[in-house]
Amino acid sequence: MPLLTHSRLYLQRLGYDTPPAPTLQTLQALQLRHVCTFAFESLSTLMHWPVPIDLASVEQKVLLEGRGGYCYELNQMFLALLQELGFDARGITGRVVMGGPPDAHTARTHRLSLVTLDGVRYITDVGFGGMVPSSPLQLDTETAQATAHEPYRLSFDGQGSYTLWAQAAGEWRGLYVFDLQEQATIDYEIGNWYVSTHPDSPFVGQLKVARLAPGKRYTLNNAHYAVHSLDRPSEKRMLDNADELLQVLTETFGIRVPATLELRAVVDGLVVANS
Repeated sequence: MPLLTHSRLYLQRLGYDTPPAPTLQTLQALQLRHVCTFAFESLSTLMHWPVPIDLASVEQKVLLEGRGGYCYELNQMFLALLQELGFDARGITGRVVMGGPPDAHTARTHRLSLVTLDGVRYITDVGFGGMVPSSPLQLDTETAQATAHEPYRLSFDGQGSYTLWAQAAGEWRGLYVFDLQEQATIDYEIGNWYVSTHPDSPFVGQLKVARLAPGKRYTLNNAHYAVHSLDRPSEKRMLDNADELLQVLTETFGIRVPATLELRAVVDGLVVANS
């Protein structure tokens, strides 16, 4: 896999002056810092802009232009960093089942990573929107695992497929199903093409944004804004106008929003459509 060109900048954004050692503690810290620093966001698919996922384009967008991205971007950049730091890590893919039955056979449209440390396997994911796990999860156990936010667990069907579950509102919800099959660049390209262009994709023409903070998750679904806290009920509201929505993108999610009239017009339409 290509190495990051801007790894020093990436590490600085994550709070490191020098490269940390490839340990479990480092992996835990990197994942939590990433999901609290870089937003999951779909501005490009909202606008029907291309979403190139070669590493140089991802670095340019996220590290230099101040944007965020989705799984094919964020998890690729994170994996490149892990490999550069000396982790035994590779990419894998899965099928999103969140919001439907956990045994649904959906398209293979999610990217995550498998990391092996001292013979123990973990999954790490920084690109699953509002329900992204904030800590790596040990693969070969079905017991509930604490994270920096909600508990998660994994189940195995005995035939090669794993399901990731999160505990939310007192119940376990299936998020995605994955396996450990080796992936080639073309596999990611096909999944990304579907997510970014297909009319049935939940991202095309839609705005989905998420970012974590200690004890909180911030989410934006078109003009529906929510703050989910671990210790109090969620706060939900509709954003009233384009100025407010653009301000939330900038101040809450840390996105350097492209200043185009085209984007402003689309955001205006989102607010009207969801009012």
